[in-house]
Order: sequence, then structure tokens, then C-alpha cells
Amino acid sequence: MSSDSLAVVGTYTDKGSEGIYTVGVDTSGAVERRSVADAGRNPSFLAISPDGGTCYAVNEIEDGAVTALSVDQDTGALARLNQVTTGGGADPCHCSIDATGQYLLVAHYTGGAVAMVPIADDAVGDPTAVVEHSGSGPNEERQASAHPHSIQPGPDNEFAYVPDLGADRVVGYELDLERGTLLPAEDATVALPDGAGPRHMAFGPDGEYAYLINELDSTVAVLSRDADTGGLSVVGTAPTLPAEYDGENITADIHVHPSGEWVFGSNRGHDSIAIFAVEDHAGHIEFRGTESTRGEWPRNFALTPDGEALIAENMHSDEIVTFERDATTGELSPTGHVTDVPSPSCLQFLQ
Repeated sequence: MSSDSLAVVGTYTDKGSEGIYTVGVDTSGAVERRSVADAGRNPSFLAISPDGGTCYAVNEIEDGAVTALSVDQDTGALARLNQVTTGGGADPCHCSIDATGQYLLVAHYTGGAVAMVPIADDAVGDPTAVVEHSGSGPNEERQASAHPHSIQPGPDNEFAYVPDLGADRVVGYELDLERGTLLPAEDATVALPDGAGPRHMAFGPDGEYAYLINELDSTVAVLSRDADTGGLSVVGTAPTLPAEYDGENITADIHVHPSGEWVFGSNRGHDSIAIFAVEDHAGHIEFRGTESTRGEWPRNFALTPDGEALIAENMHSDEIVTFERDATTGELSPTGHVTDVPSPSCLQFLQ
């Protein structure tokens, strides 16, 4: 199979995988396994350096760590560079890289903290900042304490945003790249409804709006962003499930189409991708329905760089499933391409 793109897939080694898998993705979105690299235990979420030459993985373990791996530009094969503990406690579950490529930002779900890890010569160093979160929510099982579930820089690289599932808020920080620290930014912090459980967020291409998927109440919140202060405001909400569904569900991942005209989110339990139309680029979204992921527990998914296909990672059924996207309606249709990967939890394109 000829391949137009290369991608890497994070997994949970505790559930039978061997590490991070490099895959080829052809023009139809079909995925083919190429190689696998040892990245330590549970390299569950990945981030790629701005130049595409390095892959960074969180190690979702009790003594949280991150691992750096070099990327062969021709084959996508990975080679381990180094690993450091992140200082934020147990179960780092998400990471991202600031736009300059100087720092890896890490969210720790169980540890309840976020960390800033320096990058030098592609390797990771000891954390320069660790900030503990506080707060709780009404869901006694899931919100007894703070649970930062993701962290990412804003469009201008001046702020970082942390959806905290346990505290029902998105916490904002000023990114101080000179000192390597995170400064609390009250204006950039926004509260969500009690029990929402914010998990992941994605910015539209113009940076004016962000879309936040709430794990516990199965909704997507639309956030407007003030470019001067970094401040966020909730301007709308839409469900991720059809009204007639009354089964159990928690959401997971969210992505915006490169055009800014469509938003997609994943449901676990309902096991589907929710489809939203962005109305007039004004941030308002309309729920257009769902498409089954043809597998169990889509913890993560990715749009191909051209936005023409969507690739779902069904973690519990150990498979990656490809869908083609209708450019007019946004609807997804399975292509028939299914690739076996043990416990897939994240897919990132290298180019």
C-alpha cells in the first residue's frame, strides 16, 4: 500500500501493546502498521515537535513520566532519546508543546497537577514548574478532587488552558517561556456547569472560539476568547448524543475541521462520533447527529491533515477504523479499512 502520510499511535502497554506504533496512512485514510518502538510503560498520549523530528509521550503510571523519541523522517520509525519524571504525580494523561518548541506541557489526572518540562536538543529535562490544582464537583465518584485532563497553548502561545474534570472549570495560565513557569491567569479561567467534567478542548482556525468537550454530561461548550486578556466565556452548549439515547456514556476527544466549519467529538458507551456544524463561523454549533465508530470505546480520533477522512481509535476493541467525510453534510461513512492495534489511545500525524 502506498502511503501519503505517517502517523504514530500511543497505547497502554498494561493492556497488551508493545509501545508506540508507527503507521502509514494512504490517500483513502487506510492505516497500515509499519513499526513499533519501546517508549516505556503506557505511552498513552503523544505530541509532535513543530519540526516533526521528535515525538513526546506521557507515561501514564504512578510516578508520572514523559519520554522523548527521535523520528526517522523517511520511515517514521522512533528511537528512544530519554525519559524524565514530571513531578506532577500519578497518571499524566495529556501533553502538548508550546509553539516555539521549548517546553512540553503535561497534565496529570490522578496527581491533580500540571507541569512544564523543558526541551533541549530534542530531549526532555527536569520540570521547571509544577502547579497543583484544587477543587471538586458534585460527582462523588469522579470529582472528589481536581483532575486536570489536558493542557494546551492558546493560539498566540501567551496562555495555556487546562480543562479540569474534577473542578468543573478550564484553568488559564500565562506562559512565561523566559522563566519556564506557569502564572495563574484569573481572566483566562472559566467555570462550567456543575458536574460537566471538562476534558479536552480545540480551537477554531482563527483562534476566536474554542470547543470544549465535557466528559460527564456529554456536551460540547463553545467558548469565545478575548485575544488581549486570554479570557474565555461560555457562549453556547450542544449535546453529543441523540435525545432518545438513555444509556451510559462519557465523552473523550474533540477536533475542529481545518475549514473551521465542522466540529467532531467522541462518545464512549454510545461508541460514536458526534458531528456539529459551525454556523456562520460565529462559534455557534448545531448537533447534526452521530456515526458509530464500529468498535468499542473511541478514546481518541484524528482528522487527516486534508480533513477528508476521520480515523477513530477504538481502545477496548483494539482497532483503528477509518471514515470518509462528506464535505457538504459533514456526515461520516466507514471506508471498510480496519487496522488492529492493541489498546490505541492517541494518533498524531508526523507531517
